[in-house]
Amino acid sequence: MLSVVNEDGATETGSLIDEIVREGARRMLAAALEAEVDQYIAELAGQRDEAGRRLVVRNGRHRPRTVTTAAGLVKVAAPRVNGRRVDDASGERMRFSSKILAPWCRRSPKISEVLPLLYLHGLSSGDFVPALEQFLGGAAGLSSATVTRLTKQWAEDHAAFQRRDLTESDYVYVWADGVHPKIRLSQTHSCLLVLMGVRVDGTKELIAIAEGLRESTESWSDLLRDCRRRGMRDPMLVVGDGAMGLWRALAEVFPAARHQRCWVHRTRNVVNALPKSAQPGAKKALQEICNAEDRAHAEKAVTAFEKAYGAKWPKAVKKITGEAGELLAFYDFPAEHWIHLRTTNPIESTFSTVKLRTKVTRGAGSPAAALAMVFKLVESAQARWRAVTAPHLVALVRNGARFENGHLAEQDETRAA
Repeated sequence: MLSVVNEDGATETGSLIDEIVREGARRMLAAALEAEVDQYIAELAGQRDEAGRRLVVRNGRHRPRTVTTAAGLVKVAAPRVNGRRVDDASGERMRFSSKILAPWCRRSPKISEVLPLLYLHGLSSGDFVPALEQFLGGAAGLSSATVTRLTKQWAEDHAAFQRRDLTESDYVYVWADGVHPKIRLSQTHSCLLVLMGVRVDGTKELIAIAEGLRESTESWSDLLRDCRRRGMRDPMLVVGDGAMGLWRALAEVFPAARHQRCWVHRTRNVVNALPKSAQPGAKKALQEICNAEDRAHAEKAVTAFEKAYGAKWPKAVKKITGEAGELLAFYDFPAEHWIHLRTTNPIESTFSTVKLRTKVTRGAGSPAAALAMVFKLVESAQARWRAVTAPHLVALVRNGARFENGHLAEQDETRAA
């Protein structure tokens, strides 16, 4: 269909470039659906009935439906597949289901990410439709009632997530941090207590996210005990900042887990305890410690730092020398994992990505609703998390393999022989 282009480059249905983008998205989606069906039929081409007829064939198209995407409203007619295959176990007919566009799908996952973000920015349910119209270049097909139902569903999703069984989720490494997003929580000094982990296969996963007090042993203990009650076993290493509440709780709930202090937090704490004139040199000295090639060089750098700053600023230096064991714990794990284990950056970067530190203009509803929105944003971000470097080594760590300066101990003994 042709559209009349006005002098400003707009058409009767919106700007010309938006129309081009939507048409391109429609064609790409249609082509992807065709390719998916072609591959499915080709894989089953050899399956025939007693009369020699194929059990799986194409049969025209489904009725067209409109799907809301990041490019706008896209109308597509998915290919129809007739299948006469029967499941041997259940006796039920096996039907084709598109992995690209499920039968119930009316909205792409991208829109699911936009909605909670708008909610956290203070938009009421009545503001969503015009906001999405600006974002999509057309009506979004979402009523205020629909948005209200979605926010309720997100709260239920978060509650179910916090109740799920963790018996099969073996977290070898865990990051823990208290994050202060600018959302409405139930207490003035509350924050979000966040646990992220690395499974045996090396993939990262959100473990838990709940409201609590960052420095409170009780808050951390409640969260950790709940995880243990649901089947979580002791991690091999927990990475966190210097909040004493966390470490006391860990010693009580997961006593077998080793502790690693976050170098970003610790560097910030040390530098803030020094005069500005000494801060540049101190930062460089601290980097020499945490980036040393092995534990021996790191310990040597700690001694040098104490010698350079200990006489004038003993309290600042004590923050390093007093917890050197926890600061250098990562050296007993695979060298490929050091970059992941020195800091709580996986949590920091995730919350930065979902823009939770921006100022909320008119509040984000109730504390429970705000927490649910944060959960949905992190859940969306989780789909893009990468596995740790050398993921195959995580299983060795869980099985008790000993690493010295980042190398498997047996390999070092072999080289020495």
